[in-house]
Amino acid sequence: MTKPLVCLITCCALAAAQKNYKDPAEYGLFSASAKDLAANSFDKAISDLNAWKQKYPDSEFKDDRQVFYVLAYAGAKQPEKALDAAGLVANPASLDAAKQVRLLYTAAAAIQQIPNPTPEQLATGGKAASDLAAFNKVPEGMSPDQWASTRAQLYATARAAMLYVALVPGTQSLRAKDCAAAGAVFHKALEEFPDSAQAAGYLGEAELCRARTEPDRAPFAIYELARAAGLDPVKGMVDPNWQKQSVEPTLERVYNAYHGADAAGLAQLKQEALKSSLPPDGFTIETAAQIAQQKQANFEAQNPELALWIRLREALAASDGEQYFEANVKDAALPQLRGVLVEAKPACRATELLVAVVLPDTQTPPRPEIVLKLAKPLSGKPELNSEIRWEGVARTFTKNPFLLTMETESAKIQGLNVAPCPRR
Repeated sequence: MTKPLVCLITCCALAAAQKNYKDPAEYGLFSASAKDLAANSFDKAISDLNAWKQKYPDSEFKDDRQVFYVLAYAGAKQPEKALDAAGLVANPASLDAAKQVRLLYTAAAAIQQIPNPTPEQLATGGKAASDLAAFNKVPEGMSPDQWASTRAQLYATARAAMLYVALVPGTQSLRAKDCAAAGAVFHKALEEFPDSAQAAGYLGEAELCRARTEPDRAPFAIYELARAAGLDPVKGMVDPNWQKQSVEPTLERVYNAYHGADAAGLAQLKQEALKSSLPPDGFTIETAAQIAQQKQANFEAQNPELALWIRLREALAASDGEQYFEANVKDAALPQLRGVLVEAKPACRATELLVAVVLPDTQTPPRPEIVLKLAKPLSGKPELNSEIRWEGVARTFTKNPFLLTMETESAKIQGLNVAPCPRR
């Protein structure tokens, strides 16, 4: 706080106003109260003000005295009483400019220190903040340059108080689990304060609350959390520690749970969210399930034989796999499959081919799980570790070890390279 503002708030307006005291004793009480405030003796000031009020309840200085009460309670760290006292000033316009701005500033600061203000306190604090934002009467004795600097600080306090007043009903609804009511309050606050990180963050929380029963609200919630995390803290009127310690962890947790871990995608979303206080029409975020489904669809389209084997193997490996084989696979002509030829029995002029199916991202060496029984022996020695495709009829299956036996013909095997058998 700069020196002009300190003076304005604590001392400049403590001189006696041009009003009439009933007697010297009243002036003495006025003077004592003013000196207490100037000396930061707030508890004593409250005591002297009480004595003044009791002895002279209808003083011409009633509103001045009420301002002193506001200052004394605020100085004594009793913001509720300070705000209540501010609401009792009957005619603020009758005060000089210094007292008016001091009253408005103290009330605007006090409302922000009350965790759960009453509707009356919100009304008093909100009006004080609104009046302070519009106040432009230069207090006596203050230069234009001093007033310009001081007014900028007063305006910042006023805006912060107005934002606080706008958000409190929403936070109260959020605590009461009234998600829709909270969202409506925060939406309105964001319209009035589009650069507020808090309004965006709280709106994100309200939409998260709604998303528990309305999952389609989740992208909206994530967008607002991304905006709250990415806004410049000075412009967004917020403590950067709140962004780092509260909003960003929540955003990352929710985004990853909904969409899947994607650092680049989250960084891009933060940048996009800075462009508008609300998500654009049609905004959405793919869910992890949607991404997995699309990935699976792409995989199946590009690898139909492998996809078929994965589904078949999962069914056969299940607890009822042997029953599944008997009911659905045995003696059935299976569509084309693909695998790697691991072994031939015998090595030359084989009648059985042992095949392994290599699954994506598998690090272990391929193990044969399919036996192809040929109708006729091969004419030579097949090339091992080569990829083949085939069609055949399933005949037998054992679960342990996992082994599917199929019957086929060499003509139905693609990619099978056969070399002449070595001469003995």
